[in-house]
Amino acid sequence: MAWISLLIAGLFEIVWAYFMKQSEGFTRLWPSVATIGFMAISFALLSWSMKTLPMGTAYVMWTGIGAVGAFLVGVVLLGEQVNAMRILAAVLVVSGLVLFRLAPGGNAH
Repeated sequence: MAWISLLIAGLFEIVWAYFMKQSEGFTRLWPSVATIGFMAISFALLSWSMKTLPMGTAYVMWTGIGAVGAFLVGVVLLGEQVNAMRILAAVLVVSGLVLFRLAPGGNAH
């Protein structure tokens, strides 16, 4: 259950990052409200997953999901630049997440 909570927390991190961009520096009300709301949910789920998972594992996975997800949302929804080096960087982040998940001692308290 902790891993599912962590995955959902990472997905909500992507959502709040998107709304933070839409808030234009917290100058637009509803995107700002959405940012704060999704942040709260994301942090709560991350915190809940840390009851079982080691802090380092949970935090690395959460930020990695958010980083790669935000990159993909930026490319797909916001028309941000995509090139071989940016794709390679995202692949390296995902590779690191897989290694973190498979590493001994990264799964339980």
